[in-house]
Amino acid sequence: MSLKRNNNDKEKQSVTLSWDKLRQSLAIFKYVLPYKWAFIIGMFFLGAGSLLFLLIMKVPGELFNVISGEGRYPLTINQLFLFLLLLLAVQSVMSYFRVQLFALVSEKSMALMRSDLYHKMVTLGIPYLESRRVGELTSRITSDVTQVQNIFSWTLAEFIRQLIILVGGIGIIVITMPRLALTMLATFPVVVVLAMFFGKYIRKLMKQRQDQLAQTNVVVEETMQTIHTVKAYTNEWYEVQRYGKSLKEAVSLSLKAAHMRGLFSAFIIFVMFGALFFIMWRAALMVQTGDMLKGDLVDFVVFTGIIGGAIASLGNFYTEIVSAVGATERVQEILNQPSEVELRDAQLLPEERFEGNITYEDVHFSYPTRSDVVVLKGISLTIPSGKKVALVGASGAGKSTIVQLLQQFYKATGGDIKVDGRSIYSYDLSVYRKNLAIVPQEVLLFGGTIRENISYGRPGASEEDIIAAARNANAWEFIQSFPDGLDTLVGERGIKLSGGQRQRIAIARAILKDPAILLLDEATSSLDAESEKAVQDALSKLMENRTSIIIAHRLATIRDVDCIYVIENGRVVEQGTHEELSALHDGIYNTLARMQFELA
Repeated sequence: MSLKRNNNDKEKQSVTLSWDKLRQSLAIFKYVLPYKWAFIIGMFFLGAGSLLFLLIMKVPGELFNVISGEGRYPLTINQLFLFLLLLLAVQSVMSYFRVQLFALVSEKSMALMRSDLYHKMVTLGIPYLESRRVGELTSRITSDVTQVQNIFSWTLAEFIRQLIILVGGIGIIVITMPRLALTMLATFPVVVVLAMFFGKYIRKLMKQRQDQLAQTNVVVEETMQTIHTVKAYTNEWYEVQRYGKSLKEAVSLSLKAAHMRGLFSAFIIFVMFGALFFIMWRAALMVQTGDMLKGDLVDFVVFTGIIGGAIASLGNFYTEIVSAVGATERVQEILNQPSEVELRDAQLLPEERFEGNITYEDVHFSYPTRSDVVVLKGISLTIPSGKKVALVGASGAGKSTIVQLLQQFYKATGGDIKVDGRSIYSYDLSVYRKNLAIVPQEVLLFGGTIRENISYGRPGASEEDIIAAARNANAWEFIQSFPDGLDTLVGERGIKLSGGQRQRIAIARAILKDPAILLLDEATSSLDAESEKAVQDALSKLMENRTSIIIAHRLATIRDVDCIYVIENGRVVEQGTHEELSALHDGIYNTLARMQFELA
């Protein structure tokens, strides 16, 4: 629902093609600047080739004049034919280089745009990314950039070429046949006004179609990402129906746009070409009375056909260009978003090792998308360096939010969080996060090798360091059991590995990063007893001499921590060791512990 609402808002904002929107879209030309000379030379070949085309179209008329003995130039038919072949050869060469140059500009400039767009996406803050669906963002970097690329590689060049041909053709007719030109030009204002009307409406429909196609991509991505759930609930038919409904809407919009384009083409054919044939009839009468040469009649027929074709083409190219303006708007919207970090090589970041003293001072927080719901209501807690603390409480109490605020995925709406006596917001964000590592409940690995997934903790790490991290994570034994060892492909999101194996790969990654502060979010809650023991042993090694925050529902895993904070409705309601909290007979922790241990 949120995507459809966003799309509708965008449609309302960009129904008209204003100068301001056009100016913003022209900012995309900054990606052409590195290849400006190729673009300028390509434009030269485009202009010269278009003018040469008009010159070539004058040759057939002169040919008829020579046959009639009324030639304007002292040239024979053979000489005219050779001249025509020479002009065609020159234009062919120009056309070749024009296509090559525009292809070079479009491919390389759009590669820069895609790179910048991806760069921007990975540096955006979590709140913005959570307000967009993956399919929508993917559509921006694929469909929208492709649409813009088509403009640079083909549409823009053809639009300018047809414009030159239109203006040049009209100029030739006005100079050589002014009486007929007046009749022809009388039809132009009507055609232009109606073309603008059709173009505006078709642009709106094409933008709606583009957004609807983005929605269909979202359905595909969501289905493929959760394909196990789809199959487990035998909902293949439901997903097919959902995709079909979305696709049907896209087809409906496409057909509606095609209907309008068809009406536009019909108008051009009936009105414009009807007027041109009427003018040709007038020209034929002038030839009969001797007011016009036979060759000039041929010229007029040729150039009126060229002008009519140019007008029809301009209408189509115009709709493509203005629909691409919508694509550039969507791309620019992302590019103009503020990044939360400056992209730098992790190995070039300044070294700043934290001691790991953490303090939450009366922290309040509401999620940006749910500002009316207060999640944290004055959280205050202290975690000394090297200590292990656990956050306990019911789902929705605010435990994960406390950890996410420490990672600076969101900013506290009230109070402050300090690390080593400094507000976390005063640190360079990349340097700050380099000191943190998290082992989540559900580990989603990259689809490459085990080696790539472990070395993600410290890109460029040596083979020895990777193996040492795997050993400490109790992962080396099962890694060695695979024929390809560290080069074993883990599959999409690590699907080829078991849950315990994925957890230990994630722990090895965290060990390799060697963080000062470790965050464990239900790291063993979904594992069987054997896997849990292996993972728990690995976590114990990982937590040595590090400040560790553990989110846990299974209280048996946190008996030995230094302090337990019980969170309820966004507040700390109890704190102490396992023994201290268990002694509170009416306490929340004691109640939770008795329930779990009795069930066990």
